[in-house]
Amino acid sequence: MNFETMMNLFSRRGILFPSSEIYDNHPSGFWDYGPYGAAVKRKLSELWRREVIIRANMIEIDGSICMDADVFRASGHLEGFADPLVECSKCGAIFRADKLIEEVTKEKAPEGMSAEKFDSLITKHKIKCTSCKSQLGATRKFNMMFKVSIGASKPQDAYLRPETCQSIFAGFPRLVKVMKKPLPLGIAQIGRSFRNEISPRNAVIRAREFTQAEAEIFFDPGKTEVENFEEIGNYKLNLKSEGDSRDYSPVSAKDAVGRKIMSKLAAYYLSIMQQFLVKCGIPLEKIRNRELGNEERAFYAKESWDTEIKTSLGWVEVVANNNRTDYDMAAHGKISGKDVTVVNPETNEKFIPHIWEISMGLDRLFYCVMETSYKKDGERVYLSLPPYLAPYSVAVFPLINKEGMPAKAAGIAAKIREAGIDVDIETKDSIGKRYARADEIGIPFCVTIDSQTLEDGSVTIRERDTKEQKRYKIGSMEESLRKMVGK
Repeated sequence: MNFETMMNLFSRRGILFPSSEIYDNHPSGFWDYGPYGAAVKRKLSELWRREVIIRANMIEIDGSICMDADVFRASGHLEGFADPLVECSKCGAIFRADKLIEEVTKEKAPEGMSAEKFDSLITKHKIKCTSCKSQLGATRKFNMMFKVSIGASKPQDAYLRPETCQSIFAGFPRLVKVMKKPLPLGIAQIGRSFRNEISPRNAVIRAREFTQAEAEIFFDPGKTEVENFEEIGNYKLNLKSEGDSRDYSPVSAKDAVGRKIMSKLAAYYLSIMQQFLVKCGIPLEKIRNRELGNEERAFYAKESWDTEIKTSLGWVEVVANNNRTDYDMAAHGKISGKDVTVVNPETNEKFIPHIWEISMGLDRLFYCVMETSYKKDGERVYLSLPPYLAPYSVAVFPLINKEGMPAKAAGIAAKIREAGIDVDIETKDSIGKRYARADEIGIPFCVTIDSQTLEDGSVTIRERDTKEQKRYKIGSMEESLRKMVGK
């Protein structure tokens, strides 16, 4: 199984496809989710809310995607949000320098390096244009912000946000006041972000429009204790710390803190995120938490860990975990001229809150979950998705499209919906082809109505992964399905 196999499945089943694809000149880096893909993505969002926001007692907002230029002046995006771009001197092909170096050398090139260091590596490894084999020009930085103009008579410069967190930072003074909650306070958001990538590739792994699920935890730097740490203290994380050449061996959260591998904040939130990924169906052996070195992490970050998932494309960063210190709030306070401090209720002293960030790419997670769930049994292909992530929990099939079976199937589907279970009903093609379609999009249970149903009121329920079939009376079917799908 490889990336091309997944994209073929996505295309055939309308799970994921290029935006505006009927037009020959549609821009790359923009993707549409069809009904099945949109359902899985929505359920991933719901799972994240339940397992991260609710579990960690956070609050959630929904911020605007378009923000004033001063927001990004404060955040540093106007000056520093740039990728290294290199252009072929002959054919004009454009590449992202760090990814080009990585593809040729098979070694990760840190994003934060200077243009001169990228040029040095390109020269050292004799890297040329992959299109025409000509020499490459000098590396330059390309700002990836999407600029927009607001208003008619006196247009105001604004930008589409490149990350959802800035609306959380800008809204914090009001939120901490009206919500009446003490620190540490987690504020979360799921929403679209936009980055004008130099070379978008691998579908939603690196796109120009994408969905982020982010949580910013505001805390007093003088109080680093974490409430409920004991509940994850013995949970084992797949870790590799800076400078550690060993395999990603499991280390308990409390041991990681005790051995000073990471802070208590990092251990707590990395544990929550790793547990979340396991609930998404990702095997533990395909998850690793890698500490970023000085050249990789942002200049303002005190501590940084990437949570990565192993795929056919290699290890894919899905979650960025950072101690952003007070950089963001101090910068927004300075540029806006507003008070962003918080009062310590014990000492009555003011301080600028520090931030622990969890930033997850929902589209990347979607791809990783779908690829991980891909199974092939002879000629049969199926997605072994957890039932709560499948596009439909149940499919209802009349064995044949006559003898009253379609009407009976419609009635049974209605009963299943009334039980709070999402259901699809399909009558086209043979029962074998319908099973195959249900398998390929990951529906875990199929209810079949046949002649026996008309005689004794029983149906067949087929389980996706094992293909096992059992008969149930219609009266007990709904409750059995609720248990099967985890309702």
